[in-house]
Amino acid sequence: MRTRYSPLVKLKKSTMDKSERVVQKANADLSSATIALKVSYDSLDDIKTPTTGSMNDLLASRSLFSSQRDLIDHNKGWIAFAKKQVNSAKVRLRLDMVEYEKFKYLEFQEIKKMKYEIKIKETKEMDEVALMTYDKKVV
Repeated sequence: MRTRYSPLVKLKKSTMDKSERVVQKANADLSSATIALKVSYDSLDDIKTPTTGSMNDLLASRSLFSSQRDLIDHNKGWIAFAKKQVNSAKVRLRLDMVEYEKFKYLEFQEIKKMKYEIKIKETKEMDEVALMTYDKKVV
């Protein structure tokens, strides 16, 4: 049955679906950031400190360590940002779900009311038919 709330329910459903996709994308970004941080730590472990050689080798190794630590700091920031994005997307999804459920409930109540009115109308028609056929049987 179509009610006055049907278009709103459809709109709220599409908004909720969009919010779900945003949450999924934010979770994927968080996963990517976590993997990037793990790779950064693994790369830091792979860097070997030279035990012998020239001073240039030592300075190059030190700058490599420094750049890797900067990359790790960057990835930590990325993870923090991604977590904030996930949390805000979840809050938005929760609000959209509440809105959808509200309008869905209103639509359900409207349909329930319409069915009740149809039932009353059918009952009156059946009573009217019964009265008309009763008069014919009595005669």
